[in-house]
Amino acid sequence: AQALSLLLTTSVCLLCLGFSRLRLTGGDTACSGHLKVQQEETWATVCFSHIDFKTASVICNELECGQPVDILRGTHFGDRHELIWQEEFHCVGNETRLAQCPRMLHHNKTCSYDATVVCSGYGGYRLANGSTRCSGRVELLHGGTWGTLCDYLWDLPAADTLCQQLDCGIALMIPDGQSFGKGNGSVWNGTFSCKKNGSRLRDCLVSVLGHDECPAGKDARVVCSGCPGVRLVNGTTCSGRVEVRHGDTWGRLCRSRWNLQAASVLCHQLNCGYAKSIQTGDHFVDGDGPVWRDAFHCEGTESCLWDCAQVTLGNPACSAREAATVICSGKYRMLPRVDSRVGLSLYAVLASQEFCSRQIRLVNGTNRCAGRVELYHDGIWGTVCDDNWDLSDANVVCKQLGCGHAIKEFVSAHYGEGSGHIWLDDVNCTGAESDLWACPSRAWGQHNCQHKEDAGVLCSEFLSLRLVNGNGCAGRLEVFYNGTWGSICSNRMSQLTAITVCKHLNCGGDGEIAGDFKYGRGSGPMWLDHIECTKQHSSLWQCQSDPWNPQSCDNRAEETHISCTATFAEFLCFADREKLRVIGGEDGCSGRVEIWHQGSWGTVCDDSWDVADANVVCRQLGCGSAVSALSEAAFGEGTGPIWLEKVHCKGTELSLWDCPAKPLFGKNCDHKEDAAVNCSAGQQVTCLTLLAWAQQEATEEQPFGSPGSLHVASSFPFRSSPPPCHREYENFNACHLLHYPGGPSLPGPCHSCQTDPKCQGTTER
Repeated sequence: AQALSLLLTTSVCLLCLGFSRLRLTGGDTACSGHLKVQQEETWATVCFSHIDFKTASVICNELECGQPVDILRGTHFGDRHELIWQEEFHCVGNETRLAQCPRMLHHNKTCSYDATVVCSGYGGYRLANGSTRCSGRVELLHGGTWGTLCDYLWDLPAADTLCQQLDCGIALMIPDGQSFGKGNGSVWNGTFSCKKNGSRLRDCLVSVLGHDECPAGKDARVVCSGCPGVRLVNGTTCSGRVEVRHGDTWGRLCRSRWNLQAASVLCHQLNCGYAKSIQTGDHFVDGDGPVWRDAFHCEGTESCLWDCAQVTLGNPACSAREAATVICSGKYRMLPRVDSRVGLSLYAVLASQEFCSRQIRLVNGTNRCAGRVELYHDGIWGTVCDDNWDLSDANVVCKQLGCGHAIKEFVSAHYGEGSGHIWLDDVNCTGAESDLWACPSRAWGQHNCQHKEDAGVLCSEFLSLRLVNGNGCAGRLEVFYNGTWGSICSNRMSQLTAITVCKHLNCGGDGEIAGDFKYGRGSGPMWLDHIECTKQHSSLWQCQSDPWNPQSCDNRAEETHISCTATFAEFLCFADREKLRVIGGEDGCSGRVEIWHQGSWGTVCDDSWDVADANVVCRQLGCGSAVSALSEAAFGEGTGPIWLEKVHCKGTELSLWDCPAKPLFGKNCDHKEDAAVNCSAGQQVTCLTLLAWAQQEATEEQPFGSPGSLHVASSFPFRSSPPPCHREYENFNACHLLHYPGGPSLPGPCHSCQTDPKCQGTTER
């Protein structure tokens, strides 16, 4: 028979052996009271002398009651008759359950008082009923029950602390009214200001209120930026050394890869305006810690720094004192509480007006470091004329974009003709200028050119990836860098890196390093070695490696050969169905047809290209039907690969991927045969136009910006149809009016409403 070690004293029973549950009883809340443990159907009281603070920490954690606040000497046993747990607990503090803690039996130790444990009650936070996980009504888990947080002292600093605690960036605002509903559960009363030392709510006691006892406007609400993992240190709120977080580790960035556009995106996401300077000398760089080699390449309109293209591969290391820094223009004055329907949009407009007065970009290339040169000036994008355009001018462009140096300058609209303004002509750089607009030229807008003279560049850090001498998804691995294809060495390369290559090339989710070298030897540079990818990397460009070096391998036997699970014929199964675009037109619905494959944009050969093929492209892009199917590079010649030829659509297919086609391996086509389309419907409309329309059409029953008032569907919840931009409106509505922080930037003068792949496919948020 099972022995229950009941050591009977005059009126007290002492209990040992295992137990199944614990509880706190007789306290003011569910997270405080006398400690009792259960074995089978019997509850026993634990002695005050048998637990310590580490044990209390385990108890509070197991009960989802936050942190231990105190251990009190409870009631004297006296003549009470009850079971007493005889063993002492010796917890380390990292156990998840009290039953996992070591215990020690003391036969001769008397027990005069029971143990009373007081926990903070905090079990966690969440934001409820918002349009994203980073906005909503603040709810607190207390004693295992979620309830609305009622906080009389809730303010923007407290909200900012919570946003950071939830990995949601910074607090943008505290909306007024019933933006996120009232909640149907418990109401917990607490405050971030419970201690003067700035402690968080996890360290504060909370109390239970009746469902309607929280006064109007005192329930905590917040809209966070949704941009985690970036901070400024060693300075002020809006200036300092730039640090980013990888996993749980913070580290600084290298100054050599930091530029003003990325800095402006960072300032914008921190509610600090725009970047005034990144040249701060030795200010802010004191201290030690990891140094990350990430480079962020931003267009300037991104909401978060992590939305920018990130390249780490081949970047050189730097010392701790060569860290990236920034001085932002300063925080915008924001009222502690603003109307959620307009506050965020007004903030975005004010911020964007300041940091995007002038920008530069490359358009129509297959990568951010090649394309037609375009400048943003006076709120409008325009091109640069090729009169006197040379390598010195191109060098300034590449340097300004963080794309290394110029490999080649292009004239005669090599990357297709632009539209609208031609901003600069007769540019005459020395090559030492930091910005293209600092070079001598004619005055802005003064020229004697046409768009057939638009200038372009190819920079050294234009990157592309391929597998050669195989079937497209198996072969010798090569990377295009500094204007030349070269090999990648296999030293220390893991299967995880091979899998990352396969995913990067849309060749499936598995792959291995081939050891038979059947794909031949390379003849060009051997660019990289010691590439190390992690599960978090979606692209080879994000992986760590040695710096670029044309002699990275000791010999050709170290070149990397990879075999992916998919063949080229299967790539359509893995291709993202949104990776189709038309380039060179004015409205996103006419231009050269390009598809994304193997990490690069490429064109379609015009062999057999007809209106049936064009109809499928137009319909897939949400651009109506085809007006014409164009050939012979009607919108300019593309660059990079030509992925398909002899496309044979019936015209009824839902996407181009459903049409029979031949992958192009040979040299049957060149870019003078690039296929193009002209569709019946224009696609783009400015975000501000949509904003004005949505505000005009809102009703009292469905106010503008209220959760659930807008949804992505084939019909609209308003009284009239939106401007002619159905597909773009859907994304605007989900991303902007419902404050989706991962979507494209909020309405502002910097850009038109652009489709964002993060904001597609669902109906309601």
